Amino acid sequence: MTIDDHKSHLLTLGKFLNQFKLTESVQDSEIPGNDKFFEEFNEKIDSAIHYNGWFNRENIVYSLQQWSKALRPQNLKLWLGEYNLSMTGGKTVGIVMAGNIPLVGFHDFLSVLVSGHRVVIKQSSSDQQLLPVIAAYLMNLDSRYEERIEFTKEKLGDFDAVIATGSDNTARYFEYYFKDKPSIIRKNRNSIAILTGSETTEELEKLSEDIFRYYGLGCRNVSKLYVPENYDFDSFFKAMYEWNPIINQSKYANNYDYNKAVYLMSEFKLLDNGFLILKEDKSFGSPIASIFYETYKDEKELESLLNENKDKIQCIVRKDAENHEVNFGQTQKPQLWDYADNIDTIEFLSRL
Repeated sequence: MTIDDHKSHLLTLGKFLNQFKLTESVQDSEIPGNDKFFEEFNEKIDSAIHYNGWFNRENIVYSLQQWSKALRPQNLKLWLGEYNLSMTGGKTVGIVMAGNIPLVGFHDFLSVLVSGHRVVIKQSSSDQQLLPVIAAYLMNLDSRYEERIEFTKEKLGDFDAVIATGSDNTARYFEYYFKDKPSIIRKNRNSIAILTGSETTEELEKLSEDIFRYYGLGCRNVSKLYVPENYDFDSFFKAMYEWNPIINQSKYANNYDYNKAVYLMSEFKLLDNGFLILKEDKSFGSPIASIFYETYKDEKELESLLNENKDKIQCIVRKDAENHEVNFGQTQKPQLWDYADNIDTIEFLSRL
């Protein structure tokens, strides 16, 4: 299967995913395989919600729409044009997927396929509904995928390399279990935002998307703010207000109530707007429904601190982002070439 074959299949897959909306999903008769897969996939979206209390149709559709936008001709060209994949392939790559947000392991899945390898997937029990249908859709487009895609509920057995994502605790297990194989082991990471006080209301409203999308469960969600000394949080809280209906989600509300009670019993100083708690804390990972913050005096000292802790940080969000930083509102809209943990997955796979 050539790289042009893969591009063609992914382009069609992107069009297929684009059909699914929050309210009315409209079937496009010109998209291949719709007669067989459209209704099934639409049902699986609703089914996924019952298997994971953190999933809802809005967030699942949001994820599908971002993938649809990513799988467009220019993006595929920019992504894959950087590599020579003509001599790669033929290996079996295991993927151990997380399940914190919908289709969180999808990029690894695509990377293995376009690299010409065979993939064996062990899904999280929290996110098992969507990817098998996508895999079946690809097989329908080209039967050669049937020999290259496998799902398993057992421990990975016969494989040449592995990509595994989990917590810091599970990562230690992965590192031991997969010690004799080429691997990418992903641990806990969190994203941070740097504020200066000069941000507009519109910019802060975009930041709210980085904080609340997927209820803050993703590694690309902002869980920590760095603010200048004497920062006035009034404008920040006003910009967050449009997300106040999130407190109506029972699991989110339970986390909000629990964390607030724990903080108050510990007599921590808090800022609170009724659905989001701000707590001054040096840690990077804040509990659901809360954001940690820390003040800074000197931007150079802050840059040094972040560099020392770069292995704990997924995204750095700020106004006028540079280099590998991210602009407000863009953390949950990664491009195909935005690799998790800044590890080039395609480069890793091409060397097998």
